[in-house]
Amino acid sequence: MASLVQHLGLFLLFFVPLSLVSCHSHHHPLDSLTPSEFRQVQAIVKGSNPGSSHNVTFQYVGLDEPDKPALLSWLSNPNSTTLPPPRRAFVITRLHSQTHEIIVDLSTQSIVSDKVYSGHGYPLLTSEEQTAASELPLTYPPFIASIRKRKLKLSDVVCSTFTVGWFGEEKSRRVLKILCFYTDGTANLYMRPIEGVTIVVDLDEMKITEYHDRLTVPMPEAEGTEYRLSKQKPPFGPRLNGVSTMQPDGPGFKIDGHNIRWANWDFHVSFDARAGLIISLASIYDLQKRTFRRVLYRGYLSELFVPYMDPTEEWYYKTFFDLGEFGFGLCTVPLQPLADCPSNAVFMDGYYAGQDGKPVKISNAFCIFEQQAGRIMWRHTEVEIPGEEIREVRPEVSLVVRMVATVGNYDYVLDWEFKPSGSIKLGVGLTGILEVKGVSYTHTSQIKEDVYGTLLAHNTIGVNHDHFLTYHLDLDVDGDANSFVKANLETKRVKDNISPRKSYWTVVSETAKTESDAQIQLGLKPAELIVVNPNKKTKLGNYVGYRLIPGSLSSPLLSDDDYPQIRGAFTKYDVWITPYNKSEKWAGGLYMDQSRGDDTLAVWSQRNREIENKDIVLWYTIGFHHVPCQEDFPVMPTLSGGFELRPTNFFERNPVLKTKPPTYGHWPNCTTKP
Repeated sequence: MASLVQHLGLFLLFFVPLSLVSCHSHHHPLDSLTPSEFRQVQAIVKGSNPGSSHNVTFQYVGLDEPDKPALLSWLSNPNSTTLPPPRRAFVITRLHSQTHEIIVDLSTQSIVSDKVYSGHGYPLLTSEEQTAASELPLTYPPFIASIRKRKLKLSDVVCSTFTVGWFGEEKSRRVLKILCFYTDGTANLYMRPIEGVTIVVDLDEMKITEYHDRLTVPMPEAEGTEYRLSKQKPPFGPRLNGVSTMQPDGPGFKIDGHNIRWANWDFHVSFDARAGLIISLASIYDLQKRTFRRVLYRGYLSELFVPYMDPTEEWYYKTFFDLGEFGFGLCTVPLQPLADCPSNAVFMDGYYAGQDGKPVKISNAFCIFEQQAGRIMWRHTEVEIPGEEIREVRPEVSLVVRMVATVGNYDYVLDWEFKPSGSIKLGVGLTGILEVKGVSYTHTSQIKEDVYGTLLAHNTIGVNHDHFLTYHLDLDVDGDANSFVKANLETKRVKDNISPRKSYWTVVSETAKTESDAQIQLGLKPAELIVVNPNKKTKLGNYVGYRLIPGSLSSPLLSDDDYPQIRGAFTKYDVWITPYNKSEKWAGGLYMDQSRGDDTLAVWSQRNREIENKDIVLWYTIGFHHVPCQEDFPVMPTLSGGFELRPTNFFERNPVLKTKPPTYGHWPNCTTKP
């Protein structure tokens, strides 16, 4: 029977994409740039610099998002002959050690604007320049001498790039630090760092400008570090029987271009070199009102701040901003069918511009699948009625859109899960390889000082660090004019002896007037955080809304005056609310590499703009303090977290009350009776 299930799963895997993805000849205004559009951009930009076209590098090419009012106006008249907003690309290039911001109009094949950026910070790093920089040490005589001194084989050395941060310098060059690892006996290079050697590469000149060999420590052992199944030896772990998904009625969702419709949801997906997966125009069908109602205009991960907690010379600068420095889209990896995604998944590709401007394809950049994980949508058993027992259960089925980005040693699994109840759950999974430090210790009894982490194996310290994922969530709850309400839960004393009770809690709501009113550090006092439409009420008089159900609470522990925290000041509060501004997309600023914290969400909010009954954006940071443990070695089991956007008086009643259970396939060996 198991083999039959597997064959059915494989059949669905290869059949589903052909049947679901329909022809889509016209661009939606929010569609990702296509390969032909990337080539257009390349030709237009290079054509504008005929004498220097071979020196232009494309650091970022993405959709120049249409003005929101224009797009909403176009969407509100689907049968109109009005043309959609023009397709434009936003381009960041480097030429002659200068950063250019260019807007290209694809419809007119022309450059709208070309400005030289003169502020602090540098643009997204390209994969090509990182590869070129990481290869320089392998032919650099001082480095070769350092490798020989350590009695290592140069052929087994692999190097990688690390951003340098900013620590108060008045001037800076566009540089990277290069650290190297040893792969003799293992593919798990991050577990065998070559400590003490630091190399600085100037990216504009593409040459080594600084070299330091400060110390030598024992090389961590290769034994026990392999994670590849083919390299494992008995005894093996617990046997897991395979599980496949069968859908007798076929898949429940339709894909038309970049639009996905499933159950009562309709939304748009796109791909960006910096953000990765972007969800737009998420609307849910209201059975009673018989219409789709907008929930989310645009949502995506805006920044990921990963500061390590080792202040020593070899480690202090390791305070990464993964989206703004390396790009989540650039780091997106192809998803593996039947492993990253189940057998009923449909896959979509992603494209970005390489350093030369040509399109680069990422196959299976994200997957879409229906999930039934044994969870219950709602249920009730009633036994209080004499002579009668009522049992009503509805199993939960949801739709998941998933992507995975591998940024160096870490793998991040990001899910958007849509539920028929109206909830949107955003899941985060952290796995991959820890960043470790080589040391002389082989047992904790030898450690007499702060080593800034945990001894995981002989000569191996897993360094303490954080992960702060900041989401940009442009909620449009039944319209774009919204307000932010803090429904505080306050304890009240019972007065006048009206009850044997001494106390109770009640809800005291306050509407945020300006940005400072909506800067929330969670956990200080209980409250429900709700985005409401103050212009729409239910029949009973409640404002329609969506509330944030937060995930794990892990606020920054760095001091406010520490340079990494100045750059990452957008993590000081778990929740921020800002008025919509097309230019305010990236919580850490547009130019994150060596930024100085002068263009962050925290800086924008100092204007303390009005946010009541406005088009507002909710920024939410989910954080993880990671103290490594031995179970994280040599590869880390997935650490999961997430949060939820849940309807609150959005509907007149339970929107899934009348939802029928899904149809189940019949299996001859099934022993459970309904």
